[in-house]
Amino acid sequence: MSVFRKLAGQTAIYGLPTIIGRFLNYLLVPLYTYNFSTAEYGTVNELYAYVSFLLIILTYGMETALFNFSSRSDNKQKVYSTILTSVSISSVVFIALLWAFAGPISELIRYPHHPEYVTWFALILGTDAVSAIVFAKWREQQQAKKFALFKTVNVLVNIGCNVFFLWICKGAYDSGSSPALARLYDPAIGIGYIFISNLAASAITLLLQLPSILATRFRIDTALLKTIFPYAFPLLIAGLAGMTNETMDRILLNYLLPENTALEQTGIYGACYKISIIMTLFIQTFRYAAEPFFFSHSSDKDARQTYARVMNYFVIVCMIIFLGTMMNISWIRYFIGEPFREGLAVVPVLLMANFFLGVTFSLSIWYKLTGKTRWGAYLTIGGALITLAGNFLFIPVYGYMACAWTTLACYAAMAVASYLLGNKHYAVNYDTGRILAYVALSLI
Repeated sequence: MSVFRKLAGQTAIYGLPTIIGRFLNYLLVPLYTYNFSTAEYGTVNELYAYVSFLLIILTYGMETALFNFSSRSDNKQKVYSTILTSVSISSVVFIALLWAFAGPISELIRYPHHPEYVTWFALILGTDAVSAIVFAKWREQQQAKKFALFKTVNVLVNIGCNVFFLWICKGAYDSGSSPALARLYDPAIGIGYIFISNLAASAITLLLQLPSILATRFRIDTALLKTIFPYAFPLLIAGLAGMTNETMDRILLNYLLPENTALEQTGIYGACYKISIIMTLFIQTFRYAAEPFFFSHSSDKDARQTYARVMNYFVIVCMIIFLGTMMNISWIRYFIGEPFREGLAVVPVLLMANFFLGVTFSLSIWYKLTGKTRWGAYLTIGGALITLAGNFLFIPVYGYMACAWTTLACYAAMAVASYLLGNKHYAVNYDTGRILAYVALSLI
């Protein structure tokens, strides 16, 4: 049991900043949905959907590659230096390109009057990409407390800036109670304060990481990088396909619904999606601890039994989360403004969809351990095809409900396919009957 206690402990430590951050971000939902219209909040959701794709591109599978190659290398520092240098160079190039073409890009995404959004997000993405590699290194070294501290700082800065601009300064502007604070708020910026807060948090996090970054010798081992890329590239494709499954619906809503309602529907769906975040929250914290855990125990003689037992515990916790959320939805709904509550029907569907996403991640260990990462890409691309087909076919008819049900269909299909393929390539004796019983009991 000691190995499970260790995983639980690592999950708790890695999860603490994520839990705090997501919970506090969850508390920001009322701040956003009571201050901004459904259309304005729809803009926020759409832009962050683009950001999700771009961050996958900028890290191009290097986080998982760092775990894999560090676990098999006698020179872990060389692996880290090569990956960090590569991502740093590509991030600088990315920032320069987006700054140079901010105007045309803002027109392309249909926000021609806000090229500043492009420049802000260029900086956010560039800094976050570099930070992600540093955080991955700390995870690989099991420096969970350091990881937790820096993640918590990031969250607190982001939350603090949001509260300062959108509550304190805006309140002073609306009431005229404090001219000094009122001058710091410009209503023309509006939702832009959300992005400015994000930028401040990303920049401060990177500055705090600088001692660790500068302690690294920036160099690229080209031979090593040539070995890393074939491993990482399928993960990039899988990441993009995965992000298609996760966020493409918010982009497609804006293009497939009538222009006069598209952003409003996107805002409603995005706000209700936030209510299902507790399942996503647990899955993310589990992933932070489980990925290095799975790699570090891959050589144990009873590794497959360990993976099977971890799956059982994972499913139990997920079903508790599902039931807890649905039993308390009567008061949870007040966390979003009244105009957004018409979309609450998507919550149980999205909770179950995210459960299947977590199962898919837990099952993915078979292709990561065997080096057959291309299967991860195949599975996620298959899911992306379901996502695209379902959304294109049904959004014009059913609106955001089509997004929720398509997400569930996508992740359930991926979980089943990964289970069947895993039995063929790296069989783990999962207690399928018990797992299905847990799910069935939760749905009754």
